[in-house]
Amino acid sequence: MKKATKVFYITFALVILTVVFGVAAPDIFEEATGNIRSFINTAFGWYYLVIMAVLLILVFVIIVSPYGKIRLGKDRDRPEFSTITWMAMLFSAGMGIGLVFYGASEPLSHFASQPATAEAGTDAAFKEALQRSYYHWGIHVWAMYGIIALSLAFFQFRKGEPALISSTLKPIFGDRMNGPLGTLVDILAVFATVFGVATSLGFGAAQINGGISYLFGVPQTEWMQLVIIGVVTLLFIISAWSGLNKGIKYLSNTNMVLAITLLILVLILGPTILILNMFTETFGGYLQNLISLSTQSAPLNAENRNWLDGWTIFYWAWWISWAPFVSMFIARVSKGRTIREFLIGVVLVPTIFGSFWFAAFGVTAVDIQKKGVDLTALPIDQTLFGMFNEMPMGMLLSILAILLVSTFFITSADSATFVLGMQSTNGSLLPSNQIKILWGVAQSLVAAILLWVGGLAAVQNTIIIAALPFSFVMILMVIALFKALKTELASMKLKK
Repeated sequence: MKKATKVFYITFALVILTVVFGVAAPDIFEEATGNIRSFINTAFGWYYLVIMAVLLILVFVIIVSPYGKIRLGKDRDRPEFSTITWMAMLFSAGMGIGLVFYGASEPLSHFASQPATAEAGTDAAFKEALQRSYYHWGIHVWAMYGIIALSLAFFQFRKGEPALISSTLKPIFGDRMNGPLGTLVDILAVFATVFGVATSLGFGAAQINGGISYLFGVPQTEWMQLVIIGVVTLLFIISAWSGLNKGIKYLSNTNMVLAITLLILVLILGPTILILNMFTETFGGYLQNLISLSTQSAPLNAENRNWLDGWTIFYWAWWISWAPFVSMFIARVSKGRTIREFLIGVVLVPTIFGSFWFAAFGVTAVDIQKKGVDLTALPIDQTLFGMFNEMPMGMLLSILAILLVSTFFITSADSATFVLGMQSTNGSLLPSNQIKILWGVAQSLVAAILLWVGGLAAVQNTIIIAALPFSFVMILMVIALFKALKTELASMKLKK
Protein backbone atom coordinates (compact mmCIF):
# COMPACT_ATOMS: atom_id res chain seq x y z
CA MET A 1 0.00 0.00 0.00
CA LYS A 2 1.38 3.39 -0.99
CA LYS A 3 3.49 4.96 1.80
CA ALA A 4 1.99 2.79 4.56
CA THR A 5 4.47 2.00 7.35
CA LYS A 6 4.86 -0.74 9.95
CA VAL A 7 2.70 1.39 12.26
CA PHE A 8 -0.25 0.99 9.92
CA TYR A 9 0.03 -2.77 9.45
CA ILE A 10 0.72 -3.62 13.11
CA THR A 11 -1.93 -1.34 14.60
CA PHE A 12 -4.56 -2.21 12.00
CA ALA A 13 -3.99 -5.89 12.78
CA LEU A 14 -4.33 -5.25 16.53
CA VAL A 15 -7.59 -3.36 15.98
CA ILE A 16 -9.01 -6.15 13.81
CA LEU A 17 -8.00 -8.77 16.40
CA THR A 18 -9.81 -6.77 19.08
CA VAL A 19 -12.94 -6.61 16.92
CA VAL A 20 -12.79 -10.35 16.22
CA PHE A 21 -12.36 -11.08 19.94
CA GLY A 22 -15.38 -8.92 20.74
CA VAL A 23 -17.52 -10.70 18.14
CA ALA A 24 -16.39 -14.21 19.00
CA ALA A 25 -16.56 -13.92 22.81
CA PRO A 26 -18.63 -10.88 23.78
CA ASP A 27 -19.22 -11.95 27.38
CA ILE A 28 -15.55 -12.64 28.01
CA PHE A 29 -14.64 -9.36 26.29
CA GLU A 30 -17.00 -7.35 28.48
CA GLU A 31 -15.88 -9.08 31.68
CA ALA A 32 -12.19 -8.70 30.84
CA THR A 33 -12.45 -4.99 30.01
CA GLY A 34 -14.52 -4.40 33.15
CA ASN A 35 -11.91 -6.08 35.37
CA ILE A 36 -9.04 -4.16 33.81
CA ARG A 37 -10.93 -0.89 34.16
CA SER A 38 -11.60 -1.60 37.84
CA PHE A 39 -7.89 -2.23 38.45
CA ILE A 40 -6.83 0.96 36.65
CA ASN A 41 -9.37 3.07 38.53
CA THR A 42 -8.13 1.72 41.86
CA ALA A 43 -4.41 1.89 41.15
CA PHE A 44 -4.12 4.90 38.86
CA GLY A 45 -6.99 7.24 39.72
CA TRP A 46 -4.65 9.55 41.65
CA TYR A 47 -2.22 9.47 38.71
CA TYR A 48 -4.80 10.77 36.24
CA LEU A 49 -5.69 13.61 38.62
CA VAL A 50 -2.05 14.60 39.11
CA ILE A 51 -1.06 14.47 35.44
CA MET A 52 -3.97 16.69 34.35
CA ALA A 53 -3.29 19.23 37.11
CA VAL A 54 0.44 19.41 36.33
CA LEU A 55 -0.17 19.90 32.61
CA LEU A 56 -2.49 22.82 33.41
CA ILE A 57 0.21 24.49 35.49
CA LEU A 58 2.82 23.99 32.78
CA VAL A 59 0.61 25.56 30.12
CA PHE A 60 0.28 28.76 32.13
CA VAL A 61 4.04 28.76 32.74
CA ILE A 62 4.64 28.63 28.98
CA ILE A 63 2.08 31.37 28.24
CA VAL A 64 3.73 33.90 30.57
CA SER A 65 7.30 32.85 29.77
CA PRO A 66 9.56 34.07 26.94
CA TYR A 67 8.74 30.81 25.14
CA GLY A 68 5.39 32.36 24.22
CA LYS A 69 6.88 34.52 21.49
CA ILE A 70 8.29 31.57 19.52
CA ARG A 71 6.37 30.99 16.30
CA LEU A 72 5.09 27.56 15.26
CA GLY A 73 6.91 27.60 11.97
CA LYS A 74 9.55 29.82 10.47
CA ASP A 75 9.58 33.44 11.64
CA ARG A 76 7.96 34.56 8.39
CA ASP A 77 5.14 31.98 8.50
CA ARG A 78 1.57 33.12 9.16
CA PRO A 79 -1.64 31.16 9.94
CA GLU A 80 -3.10 29.04 7.15
CA PHE A 81 -6.69 29.39 8.42
CA SER A 82 -8.63 32.38 9.74
CA THR A 83 -9.05 32.55 13.50
CA ILE A 84 -12.78 31.78 13.30
CA THR A 85 -12.27 28.74 11.07
CA TRP A 86 -9.34 27.63 13.24
CA MET A 87 -11.48 27.78 16.39
CA ALA A 88 -14.29 25.91 14.67
CA MET A 89 -11.98 23.13 13.50
CA LEU A 90 -10.25 22.51 16.82
CA PHE A 91 -13.52 22.72 18.76
CA SER A 92 -15.39 20.37 16.43
CA ALA A 93 -12.58 17.84 16.59
CA GLY A 94 -12.11 18.24 20.33
CA MET A 95 -15.42 17.44 21.96
CA GLY A 96 -18.37 18.06 19.69
CA ILE A 97 -20.52 14.95 20.20
CA GLY A 98 -19.88 14.91 23.93
CA LEU A 99 -21.23 18.41 24.48
CA VAL A 100 -24.54 17.48 22.91
CA PHE A 101 -24.69 14.08 24.62
CA TYR A 102 -23.83 15.35 28.12
CA GLY A 103 -24.89 19.02 27.94
CA ALA A 104 -28.17 18.46 29.79
CA SER A 105 -27.70 14.97 31.22
CA GLU A 106 -24.48 15.48 33.17
CA PRO A 107 -25.49 18.52 35.28
CA LEU A 108 -28.90 16.91 35.83
CA SER A 109 -27.30 13.65 36.96
CA HIS A 110 -24.98 15.43 39.39
CA PHE A 111 -27.88 17.47 40.76
CA ALA A 112 -30.19 14.49 41.25
CA SER A 113 -27.82 11.85 42.63
CA GLN A 114 -24.40 13.34 43.25
CA PRO A 115 -22.60 11.81 46.27
CA ALA A 116 -20.30 14.79 46.71
CA THR A 117 -20.23 17.64 49.21
CA ALA A 118 -23.79 18.83 48.62
CA GLU A 119 -27.01 16.98 49.34
CA ALA A 120 -28.68 15.78 46.13
CA GLY A 121 -31.57 17.91 44.90
CA THR A 122 -30.62 21.03 46.87
CA ASP A 123 -29.63 24.48 45.61
CA ALA A 124 -26.07 23.72 46.71
CA ALA A 125 -26.12 20.56 44.59
CA PHE A 126 -27.42 22.63 41.66
CA LYS A 127 -24.39 24.91 41.82
CA GLU A 128 -21.95 22.09 42.42
CA ALA A 129 -23.37 20.11 39.49
CA LEU A 130 -22.54 22.94 37.11
CA GLN A 131 -19.07 23.48 38.56
CA ARG A 132 -18.21 19.81 38.15
CA SER A 133 -19.46 19.85 34.56
CA TYR A 134 -17.21 22.84 33.82
CA TYR A 135 -14.36 20.96 35.49
CA HIS A 136 -14.79 17.83 33.40
CA TRP A 137 -15.02 19.74 30.10
CA GLY A 138 -13.00 22.85 30.84
CA ILE A 139 -9.55 24.22 31.30
CA HIS A 140 -7.79 20.98 32.29
CA VAL A 141 -8.90 19.23 29.12
CA TRP A 142 -7.86 21.98 26.77
CA ALA A 143 -4.57 22.56 28.59
CA MET A 144 -3.73 18.90 28.03
CA TYR A 145 -4.70 19.10 24.35
CA GLY A 146 -2.84 22.39 24.06
CA ILE A 147 0.52 21.29 25.41
CA ILE A 148 0.55 18.02 23.45
CA ALA A 149 -0.49 19.87 20.28
CA LEU A 150 2.20 22.46 20.99
CA SER A 151 4.83 19.75 21.13
CA LEU A 152 3.67 18.30 17.82
CA ALA A 153 3.40 21.68 16.08
CA PHE A 154 6.77 22.91 17.37
CA PHE A 155 8.71 19.89 16.13
CA GLN A 156 6.72 19.63 12.91
CA PHE A 157 6.76 23.26 11.75
CA ARG A 158 9.68 24.82 13.64
CA LYS A 159 12.14 21.93 13.49
CA GLY A 160 10.99 20.22 10.29
CA GLU A 161 10.34 16.81 11.83
CA PRO A 162 7.71 14.37 10.48
CA ALA A 163 4.20 14.74 11.93
CA LEU A 164 4.62 11.80 14.31
CA ILE A 165 4.33 11.42 18.06
CA SER A 166 7.70 9.66 18.06
CA SER A 167 9.38 12.70 16.47
CA THR A 168 8.63 14.80 19.55
CA LEU A 169 10.74 12.49 21.74
CA LYS A 170 14.02 12.94 19.84
CA PRO A 171 15.40 15.49 22.35
CA ILE A 172 15.37 12.62 24.89
CA PHE A 173 16.05 9.47 22.83
CA GLY A 174 17.72 10.86 19.72
CA ASP A 175 17.86 8.68 16.59
CA ARG A 176 16.45 5.71 18.49
CA MET A 177 13.05 7.23 17.66
CA ASN A 178 13.70 6.28 14.03
CA GLY A 179 13.76 2.58 14.95
CA PRO A 180 11.60 0.07 16.82
CA LEU A 181 11.20 2.32 19.88
CA GLY A 182 9.66 5.06 17.74
CA THR A 183 7.42 2.54 16.02
CA LEU A 184 6.16 1.36 19.42
CA VAL A 185 5.36 4.93 20.48
CA ASP A 186 3.42 5.60 17.29
CA ILE A 187 1.53 2.31 17.62
CA LEU A 188 0.42 3.31 21.14
CA ALA A 189 -0.75 6.68 19.80
CA VAL A 190 -2.69 5.19 16.90
CA PHE A 191 -4.26 2.48 19.06
CA ALA A 192 -5.39 5.04 21.65
CA THR A 193 -6.78 7.24 18.88
CA VAL A 194 -8.86 4.46 17.32
CA PHE A 195 -10.50 3.55 20.62
CA GLY A 196 -10.85 7.15 21.79
CA VAL A 197 -12.69 8.15 18.64
CA ALA A 198 -14.71 4.93 18.67
CA THR A 199 -16.00 5.96 22.10
CA SER A 200 -17.41 9.21 20.74
CA LEU A 201 -18.84 7.46 17.71
CA GLY A 202 -20.59 5.04 20.07
CA PHE A 203 -22.04 7.93 22.07
CA GLY A 204 -23.08 9.68 18.87
CA ALA A 205 -24.85 6.63 17.46
CA ALA A 206 -26.63 6.04 20.77
CA GLN A 207 -27.85 9.63 20.96
CA ILE A 208 -29.00 9.81 17.34
CA ASN A 209 -30.91 6.58 17.96
CA GLY A 210 -32.26 7.96 21.25
CA GLY A 211 -33.44 11.13 19.55
CA ILE A 212 -35.27 9.54 16.65
CA SER A 213 -36.68 6.93 19.05
CA TYR A 214 -38.06 9.62 21.37
CA LEU A 215 -39.43 11.73 18.53
CA PHE A 216 -40.63 9.17 16.00
CA GLY A 217 -40.90 5.86 17.86
CA VAL A 218 -38.06 4.23 15.94
CA PRO A 219 -36.79 1.18 17.89
CA GLN A 220 -33.82 1.88 20.16
CA THR A 221 -31.75 -1.23 19.55
CA GLU A 222 -28.18 -2.29 18.84
CA TRP A 223 -29.18 -3.04 15.24
CA MET A 224 -30.49 0.46 14.72
CA GLN A 225 -27.27 1.93 16.15
CA LEU A 226 -25.26 -0.25 13.77
CA VAL A 227 -27.30 1.10 10.86
CA ILE A 228 -26.65 4.67 12.05
CA ILE A 229 -22.91 3.98 12.30
CA GLY A 230 -22.98 2.51 8.78
CA VAL A 231 -24.74 5.53 7.27
CA VAL A 232 -22.50 8.06 9.03
CA THR A 233 -19.40 6.05 8.07
CA LEU A 234 -20.34 6.41 4.41
CA LEU A 235 -20.85 10.16 4.85
CA PHE A 236 -17.54 10.82 6.59
CA ILE A 237 -15.67 8.68 4.05
CA ILE A 238 -17.07 10.98 1.35
CA SER A 239 -15.91 13.98 3.39
CA ALA A 240 -12.47 12.44 4.04
CA TRP A 241 -12.05 11.88 0.31
CA SER A 242 -12.49 15.60 -0.35
CA GLY A 243 -9.54 16.61 1.87
CA LEU A 244 -8.72 18.96 4.73
CA ASN A 245 -9.45 22.26 3.00
CA LYS A 246 -12.90 21.17 1.82
CA GLY A 247 -14.67 18.49 3.84
CA ILE A 248 -13.38 19.13 7.38
CA LYS A 249 -13.19 22.90 6.96
CA TYR A 250 -16.77 23.25 5.72
CA LEU A 251 -18.15 20.73 8.21
CA SER A 252 -16.42 22.48 11.11
CA ASN A 253 -17.90 25.84 10.15
CA THR A 254 -21.32 24.19 9.77
CA ASN A 255 -20.94 22.65 13.23
CA MET A 256 -20.24 26.00 14.84
CA VAL A 257 -23.21 27.66 13.14
CA LEU A 258 -25.54 24.85 14.25
CA ALA A 259 -24.08 24.76 17.78
CA ILE A 260 -24.34 28.52 18.29
CA THR A 261 -27.89 28.53 16.86
CA LEU A 262 -28.97 25.75 19.23
CA LEU A 263 -27.26 27.43 22.18
CA ILE A 264 -28.95 30.78 21.50
CA LEU A 265 -32.37 29.12 21.13
CA VAL A 266 -31.96 27.27 24.44
CA LEU A 267 -30.85 30.49 26.12
CA ILE A 268 -33.87 32.41 24.79
CA LEU A 269 -36.49 29.68 25.18
CA GLY A 270 -35.18 28.43 28.53
CA PRO A 271 -34.99 30.30 31.87
CA THR A 272 -32.77 33.05 30.42
CA ILE A 273 -32.13 35.15 33.53
CA LEU A 274 -31.55 32.09 35.68
CA ILE A 275 -29.04 30.73 33.14
CA LEU A 276 -27.09 34.00 33.07
CA ASN A 277 -27.07 34.35 36.85
CA MET A 278 -26.12 30.72 37.45
CA PHE A 279 -23.34 30.86 34.89
CA THR A 280 -21.88 34.00 36.42
CA GLU A 281 -21.85 32.58 39.94
CA THR A 282 -20.90 28.98 39.20
CA PHE A 283 -18.15 29.78 36.71
CA GLY A 284 -16.61 32.06 39.30
CA GLY A 285 -16.98 29.29 41.87
CA TYR A 286 -15.36 26.83 39.48
CA LEU A 287 -12.32 29.06 39.13
CA GLN A 288 -12.14 29.59 42.91
CA ASN A 289 -12.36 25.84 43.59
CA LEU A 290 -10.00 24.78 40.82
CA ILE A 291 -7.32 23.44 43.16
CA SER A 292 -9.66 21.43 45.38
CA LEU A 293 -11.51 20.01 42.36
CA SER A 294 -8.22 19.06 40.71
CA THR A 295 -6.96 17.03 43.66
CA GLN A 296 -10.11 15.43 45.09
CA SER A 297 -9.61 11.64 45.17
CA ALA A 298 -11.97 10.63 48.03
CA PRO A 299 -9.58 8.07 49.62
CA LEU A 300 -11.80 7.53 52.71
CA ASN A 301 -15.26 7.62 51.16
CA ALA A 302 -16.21 4.63 49.00
CA GLU A 303 -19.38 6.25 47.63
CA ASN A 304 -17.56 9.41 46.54
CA ARG A 305 -14.74 7.27 45.17
CA ASN A 306 -17.14 5.30 42.97
CA TRP A 307 -18.60 8.56 41.72
CA LEU A 308 -15.15 9.90 40.84
CA ASP A 309 -14.29 6.66 39.02
CA GLY A 310 -17.48 6.84 36.96
CA TRP A 311 -17.15 10.50 36.07
CA THR A 312 -13.82 12.29 36.62
CA ILE A 313 -11.44 9.37 36.07
CA PHE A 314 -13.43 8.23 33.05
CA TYR A 315 -13.29 11.72 31.57
CA TRP A 316 -9.56 12.16 32.15
CA ALA A 317 -8.90 8.78 30.51
CA TRP A 318 -11.22 9.67 27.61
CA TRP A 319 -9.47 12.96 26.97
CA ILE A 320 -6.02 11.36 27.21
CA SER A 321 -7.00 8.71 24.68
CA TRP A 322 -8.17 11.52 22.39
CA ALA A 323 -4.92 13.46 22.83
CA PRO A 324 -2.98 11.93 19.91
CA PHE A 325 -5.84 12.58 17.51
CA VAL A 326 -7.08 15.97 18.71
CA SER A 327 -3.62 17.36 19.44
CA MET A 328 -2.20 16.27 16.12
CA PHE A 329 -5.18 17.74 14.30
CA ILE A 330 -4.90 21.02 16.25
CA ALA A 331 -1.18 21.11 15.47
CA ARG A 332 -1.82 20.47 11.77
CA VAL A 333 -4.14 23.48 11.44
CA SER A 334 -2.09 25.86 13.65
CA LYS A 335 1.04 26.55 11.62
CA GLY A 336 2.19 30.17 11.77
CA ARG A 337 0.77 31.14 15.17
CA THR A 338 2.94 32.13 18.12
CA ILE A 339 3.02 29.77 21.08
CA ARG A 340 1.30 32.35 23.30
CA GLU A 341 -1.47 33.01 20.76
CA PHE A 342 -1.84 29.28 20.17
CA LEU A 343 -2.19 28.29 23.83
CA ILE A 344 -4.51 31.16 24.77
CA GLY A 345 -6.77 30.30 21.84
CA VAL A 346 -6.74 26.55 22.44
CA VAL A 347 -7.23 26.72 26.22
CA LEU A 348 -9.40 29.71 27.07
CA VAL A 349 -11.92 30.11 24.24
CA PRO A 350 -13.25 26.50 24.18
CA THR A 351 -13.32 26.45 27.99
CA ILE A 352 -15.54 29.53 28.20
CA PHE A 353 -17.80 28.43 25.35
CA GLY A 354 -18.14 24.90 26.70
CA SER A 355 -18.89 26.11 30.22
CA PHE A 356 -21.62 28.44 28.96
CA TRP A 357 -23.04 25.52 26.97
CA PHE A 358 -23.32 23.44 30.14
CA ALA A 359 -24.85 26.37 31.98
CA ALA A 360 -27.55 26.88 29.34
CA PHE A 361 -28.45 23.22 28.92
CA GLY A 362 -27.82 22.15 32.51
CA VAL A 363 -29.79 24.97 34.12
CA THR A 364 -32.69 24.41 31.73
CA ALA A 365 -32.76 20.66 32.48
CA VAL A 366 -32.55 21.11 36.25
CA ASP A 367 -35.19 23.86 36.18
CA ILE A 368 -37.59 21.52 34.35
CA GLN A 369 -36.75 18.73 36.80
CA LYS A 370 -37.49 21.00 39.78
CA LYS A 371 -40.87 21.86 38.28
CA GLY A 372 -41.97 18.23 38.50
CA VAL A 373 -40.99 16.64 35.18
CA ASP A 374 -38.70 13.70 35.98
CA LEU A 375 -36.10 13.81 33.22
CA THR A 376 -33.90 11.41 35.19
CA ALA A 377 -36.40 8.63 34.42
CA LEU A 378 -35.34 8.75 30.76
CA PRO A 379 -32.29 6.92 29.37
CA ILE A 380 -29.27 9.22 29.34
CA ASP A 381 -29.28 9.42 25.54
CA GLN A 382 -32.87 10.74 25.60
CA THR A 383 -32.49 13.33 28.39
CA LEU A 384 -31.85 16.16 25.96
CA PHE A 385 -34.92 15.35 23.89
CA GLY A 386 -37.07 15.01 26.99
CA MET A 387 -35.93 18.50 28.00
CA PHE A 388 -36.75 19.92 24.57
CA ASN A 389 -40.20 18.32 24.78
CA GLU A 390 -40.99 20.64 27.70
CA MET A 391 -39.84 23.77 25.86
CA PRO A 392 -41.41 25.93 23.14
CA MET A 393 -40.35 24.87 19.62
CA GLY A 394 -39.31 21.52 21.07
CA MET A 395 -39.49 19.62 17.77
CA LEU A 396 -37.26 22.18 16.03
CA LEU A 397 -34.73 22.02 18.87
CA SER A 398 -34.68 18.21 18.73
CA ILE A 399 -34.17 18.13 14.97
CA LEU A 400 -31.35 20.68 15.28
CA ALA A 401 -29.73 18.56 18.00
CA ILE A 402 -29.90 15.38 15.91
CA LEU A 403 -28.45 17.25 12.95
CA LEU A 404 -25.68 18.71 15.13
CA VAL A 405 -24.75 15.32 16.59
CA SER A 406 -24.63 13.91 13.06
CA THR A 407 -22.34 16.65 11.72
CA PHE A 408 -20.11 16.45 14.82
CA PHE A 409 -20.04 12.68 14.31
CA ILE A 410 -18.90 13.07 10.72
CA THR A 411 -16.32 15.76 11.56
CA SER A 412 -14.75 13.83 14.43
CA ALA A 413 -14.49 10.64 12.40
CA ASP A 414 -13.25 12.55 9.35
CA SER A 415 -10.57 14.36 11.39
CA ALA A 416 -9.53 11.11 13.01
CA THR A 417 -9.07 9.31 9.70
CA PHE A 418 -6.88 12.19 8.57
CA VAL A 419 -4.70 12.00 11.70
CA LEU A 420 -4.55 8.20 11.67
CA GLY A 421 -3.46 8.42 8.05
CA MET A 422 -0.68 10.86 8.98
CA GLN A 423 0.52 8.65 11.83
CA SER A 424 0.66 5.52 9.69
CA THR A 425 2.36 7.07 6.61
CA ASN A 426 5.45 8.45 8.35
CA GLY A 427 3.85 11.82 9.10
CA SER A 428 2.60 12.63 5.61
CA LEU A 429 0.55 15.84 5.66
CA LEU A 430 -1.54 14.45 2.79
CA PRO A 431 -2.17 10.76 3.55
CA SER A 432 -3.72 8.70 0.78
CA ASN A 433 -7.49 8.34 0.57
CA GLN A 434 -7.12 4.56 0.60
CA ILE A 435 -5.47 4.58 4.03
CA LYS A 436 -7.93 7.15 5.41
CA ILE A 437 -10.87 5.04 4.29
CA LEU A 438 -9.43 1.88 5.85
CA TRP A 439 -9.00 3.70 9.16
CA GLY A 440 -12.50 5.12 8.88
CA VAL A 441 -13.98 1.66 8.48
CA ALA A 442 -11.80 0.30 11.31
CA GLN A 443 -12.85 2.89 13.90
CA SER A 444 -16.50 2.42 12.93
CA LEU A 445 -16.13 -1.33 13.41
CA VAL A 446 -14.68 -0.75 16.88
CA ALA A 447 -17.55 1.57 17.81
CA ALA A 448 -20.06 -0.97 16.51
CA ILE A 449 -18.58 -3.93 18.36
CA LEU A 450 -18.30 -2.00 21.63
CA LEU A 451 -21.98 -1.08 21.46
CA TRP A 452 -22.89 -4.62 20.46
CA VAL A 453 -21.05 -6.48 23.22
CA GLY A 454 -21.79 -4.19 26.16
CA GLY A 455 -23.33 -0.88 25.19
CA LEU A 456 -21.94 2.32 26.68
CA ALA A 457 -20.40 0.41 29.62
CA ALA A 458 -18.06 -1.49 27.28
CA VAL A 459 -17.26 1.79 25.52
CA GLN A 460 -16.23 3.38 28.83
CA ASN A 461 -14.21 0.36 29.93
CA THR A 462 -12.20 0.29 26.74
CA ILE A 463 -11.39 3.98 26.74
CA ILE A 464 -9.85 3.87 30.21
CA ILE A 465 -7.70 0.89 29.22
CA ALA A 466 -6.51 2.49 25.96
CA ALA A 467 -5.54 5.76 27.67
CA LEU A 468 -3.11 4.45 30.29
CA PRO A 469 -0.14 3.50 28.05
CA PHE A 470 -0.30 6.75 26.10
CA SER A 471 -0.32 8.84 29.30
CA PHE A 472 3.30 7.80 29.88
CA VAL A 473 4.19 8.93 26.38
CA MET A 474 2.57 12.30 27.13
CA ILE A 475 4.88 12.84 30.10
CA LEU A 476 7.93 12.19 27.93
CA MET A 477 6.59 14.55 25.24
CA VAL A 478 6.31 17.41 27.73
CA ILE A 479 9.84 16.83 29.06
CA ALA A 480 11.20 16.78 25.51
CA LEU A 481 9.25 19.93 24.63
CA PHE A 482 10.71 21.97 27.48
CA LYS A 483 14.18 20.77 26.62
CA ALA A 484 13.72 21.81 22.98
CA LEU A 485 12.11 25.17 23.86
CA LYS A 486 15.04 26.05 26.11
CA THR A 487 17.49 25.30 23.30
CA GLU A 488 15.39 27.22 20.75
CA LEU A 489 15.13 30.32 22.93
CA ALA A 490 18.88 30.33 23.51
CA SER A 491 19.43 30.04 19.76
CA MET A 492 17.09 32.98 19.07
CA LYS A 493 19.00 35.15 21.56
CA LEU A 494 22.30 34.31 19.88
CA LYS A 495 20.92 35.33 16.47
CA LYS A 496 20.03 38.74 17.86
